[in-house]
Amino acid sequence: MTTQEMLEVAKAVKSSVCTLTEKERNDALLAMAKSLEDNTENILIANEMDVSKAKGKVSDVMIDRLLLNEDRIKGMAEGIRAVAKLPDPLTSEISRFTREDGLSIRKISVPMGVVAIIYESRPNVTSDAAALCFKSGNVCVLRGGKEAFASAQAIVSALKEGLKKSGVTEYAINLVTDTSRESANQLMTATGYVDLLIPRGGKGLISACVENAKVPCIQTGTGICHIYVDKYADIKKAVKIIKNAKTSRPSVCNAQEVLVVHRDIAQEFLPVIKKELQENSEHKVELRLDKEAIEIIDGTPAGEEDFDTEFLDYILAVKVTEDISKAIEHISAHSTGHSDGIITENKENAEIFVKLIDSAAVYVNASTRFTDGGEFGLGCEMGISTQKLHARGPMGLSEITTYKYVVEGNGHIR
Repeated sequence: MTTQEMLEVAKAVKSSVCTLTEKERNDALLAMAKSLEDNTENILIANEMDVSKAKGKVSDVMIDRLLLNEDRIKGMAEGIRAVAKLPDPLTSEISRFTREDGLSIRKISVPMGVVAIIYESRPNVTSDAAALCFKSGNVCVLRGGKEAFASAQAIVSALKEGLKKSGVTEYAINLVTDTSRESANQLMTATGYVDLLIPRGGKGLISACVENAKVPCIQTGTGICHIYVDKYADIKKAVKIIKNAKTSRPSVCNAQEVLVVHRDIAQEFLPVIKKELQENSEHKVELRLDKEAIEIIDGTPAGEEDFDTEFLDYILAVKVTEDISKAIEHISAHSTGHSDGIITENKENAEIFVKLIDSAAVYVNASTRFTDGGEFGLGCEMGISTQKLHARGPMGLSEITTYKYVVEGNGHIR
C-alpha cells in the first residue's frame, strides 16, 4: 500500500473508530497488549535484524535505544494496559453554559481524527503512539525510521492481530512502509487527510516538520536539559541526582546534558562529581569544562557548541557561574525548554528558579529523567512538547483530543 493509499484508508475508517464505545476501545487495547506479548519471539527476531544492521554505524547508547528484549516488550504491553485503565478522554464535558433563554451550550472532548507520527529509532514509540491514539478515538499513521523498521513492522503486525480479534478494523493503526524522505514529506503536506502531525526525534527531523508542514504540527523539542547546583545544595543529594540524570539512560531526551554550578560550591563539588562520574560509574562520562571549571578539575575544554548540543551520550558540559541570576541567564540562553532543574536547600532560590525558568518541566531536587508520560501518570506518551500551544510537556490522551461545542435549543433563533 502506498503512503497516499494508506492516508485514504485512514481517513475512511476514522468515523468507525471514533464511534467505538469506551468498553470496545479498552477491550481492544487489552487484546493488543496480549498479542504483543504472544508475538515476543517474532518481535525479537525482527529487532535483531535492526540491531545487526546498526552495529558499527551508531554509538552503543543509540544501539541501546534501538534494542528490545523480553522485559522491554513486556513493559510496552504493560504501557498499553495502563492506557486502557485511564479515564476515557471522550466522555469529558469540559464546560456547560445555559443562557437566560434556555439555550444550552456544552463544550465536549472529541478525537483529532487522523494523527500522523514521524519518529526515529525507538521501537517502543510504535506501541505507545498506537495505544494513545486508539484510546482517544484517533486513527494513527506511523512513520518510523529505517533503522527500526523491521521492529516496528513486527510490533504493528501484533497490534493489528489484537484489533482483528476484537472485531475492530485493523486500519485504526497504520505503518508507512516507505522510509524515504518522500513519505515524510507526504505526511507533512497531507492537507485534508492528517489532522495532527507529531514528530519525535532529533533536531533535524523536528525542524523539517516545523518548517515544511502544511498540516497542524506539534513541536516536540530536543532535550538540552540543565541541572543547576546552587551554593545551598546538599552535595550528597546533588551527586545522586546528577549521576542518575546523566548516566541512567543518556540516549533519551530527558537526560541531563549541562551541569551549572555556583562558584561558591564549585571547589568542593566538582572534584566529587568528577570522581562519581568517572571512577564510580559503569560508563565514564567525559566532562567538557568552561574556563573556570577547568581550573578546578581536569577535563576537556568546552567548545563553542558544547552548551548547545544534545549529546545523547556519556558527555556532560560544565559551567561555573557567580550566582543564581547568572545561572538562570545561562540556562535561559541555552535550554531547549524541555526539562531543567535546581538542587538547593534554599526555598527562596528554588521559588525564583521555578518562576524564571521557562521550560515544560522544572525540577527542584530531582532528576530530569522523570519527564515521561508514564512517570507523570499518563500511561505512556506521544512525545514531549516544548511549545505552548496547545500541548506542553509529556503528551498523553488529552493532548491528542480537541473539543467542539454542542448547542441545544427548542426552536431558539437569534
